[in-house]
Amino acid sequence: MSASLTKSFLPGVMPLKVEGDRLLLVDQRKLPLEFCYFDASEHEQMVFAIKDMVVRGAPSIGVAAAFGLAFEARRLAQELTRQELTRQELTKEELTRDKLQLGGLTFLRAFTQAKDDLDQTRPTAVNLRWATERMKKVVLAAIAAQVPLVQCAEQAYLEAEAILNEHLAANLAISNFGSELVKNGARLITHCNAGGLAACGYGTALGVIRAAHYQGKNISVYADETRPRNQGSKLTMWELAQDKIPSTLICDSMSGHLMSSGQIDMVITGADRIARNGDSANKIGTYNLAVLAHYHKIPFYIAAPLSTFDFDLIDGKNIPIEEREQNEVLTINGAPITVPDAQAYNPGFDVTPAQLIAGIITEVGVLRPDYSLSITKAIGLKN
Repeated sequence: MSASLTKSFLPGVMPLKVEGDRLLLVDQRKLPLEFCYFDASEHEQMVFAIKDMVVRGAPSIGVAAAFGLAFEARRLAQELTRQELTRQELTKEELTRDKLQLGGLTFLRAFTQAKDDLDQTRPTAVNLRWATERMKKVVLAAIAAQVPLVQCAEQAYLEAEAILNEHLAANLAISNFGSELVKNGARLITHCNAGGLAACGYGTALGVIRAAHYQGKNISVYADETRPRNQGSKLTMWELAQDKIPSTLICDSMSGHLMSSGQIDMVITGADRIARNGDSANKIGTYNLAVLAHYHKIPFYIAAPLSTFDFDLIDGKNIPIEEREQNEVLTINGAPITVPDAQAYNPGFDVTPAQLIAGIITEVGVLRPDYSLSITKAIGLKN
């Protein structure tokens, strides 16, 4: 990493912040026309925020869920502690170990239910369950150690902060490893959004692009609009504009024309779940790009932290594909764009086979085929 890059390369826009007892999310539904925050301090609000894509992008979903559980843990601890203190039938001597354990079990049941609620919001992005499992592990250990509930909640909050800090470090490493692959004057294409908003830090795919730009490589970027939610036109273009990176918006159907006319040097996207063999799920339309890039002999890269890898899946055949509301396809900004009573198919993701991927950029380096071997080695390095 060059000294100049270390000084000037800063994180992108963070998708969340904590202000006192409030957990605030950048409302990504409103960008680029309006920059505002959504209050996700309450559990139900966080569930809605993830499901409705107030916050989106696999790493950011995981971080947001972790903080959501930390806030819920605080609420539960305060509520259960208050109940114990106001129960008139209990004296100091009666607050026995067994009663404290009973309170811990009540806390654990409610916390687990909150975790399950969050896990069900977005089934494809593995970072979500990765983060919530870490949070539950911390809570289980604290309850088993008979830690007072308030302290248990604080341990959960510290774990959420650790998850965020790990993402920042991973994003920075991914950005720098990936920037070494970008040639001076390169023309890149990306799909969906994988910047600070999506990755909770410097960005993954967009982090690579940003790092190359900060290194003075004179790059330019084509951004797919990414129908039907238009994350590319709304979010990627907005983030590229913040960094003053030369960028051009294209319809999803235009990438093949650009490649065939020699106007693309590299394709890079993020990922939401990567199987042990390298098969990678990402926003719908990514597979199309990979096939076109392979045909035109253009390198196609994935950039993702190791928390995106699902080591329990041998390949991508069993990656769950979220199917979203039909109205996302049938309307634009709430206005109908097709005939009345039309039916629409709206899978949120597709799976790119490993053989179409030139490399997977992670925080421990760029993984190359055979991915079954390189991914296993990378997981070992991380652990």
